[in-house]
Amino acid sequence: MSERSALRSRLETLLREAAKFGAVGGAGVIVNFAVFNLVRHLTELPVVRASVIATVVATGTNYLGYRYFTYRDRDKQGRTRELSLFLLFSVAGLIIENGMLYAATYGFGWDTPLQSNVFKFLGIGVATLFRFWSYRTWVFRTPDGAGPLPDAGAPRAPERERQPQAHGASRP
Repeated sequence: MSERSALRSRLETLLREAAKFGAVGGAGVIVNFAVFNLVRHLTELPVVRASVIATVVATGTNYLGYRYFTYRDRDKQGRTRELSLFLLFSVAGLIIENGMLYAATYGFGWDTPLQSNVFKFLGIGVATLFRFWSYRTWVFRTPDGAGPLPDAGAPRAPERERQPQAHGASRP
């Protein structure tokens, strides 16, 4: 495989992974906003507390999607380690997401429902970049622990094409 085709294969793999991550994350964003606005509408909780509740609910649904859809081909050994790291990085994402909302609400006084939703959305965006990097690097690792699979989901060459050829041997 040439260096160019190897690079292309790695890029295609990363794009497939990002698309799956985005599909699960998109569902999580819908859950997050639905819970956030429902809690704000039905209770007297402050904005950031309502947002933290929504983020926790979305994180739970996202774990299931990431484990059983996005990263189903990754190492399934050490679920305690995986879940611990997932929760650790999810808490960091929660702090990023809700820190932006907190700054907008209490730092600048931007607390109308529209402003709260805009800054929650921005916080989710920044936290998503962090989560994508951390989940693929630390949480959902390949079976050998070396990070993402290089050709996950890519079509494999027939067995005879993958066998090394003896020096000077010709291909059939």
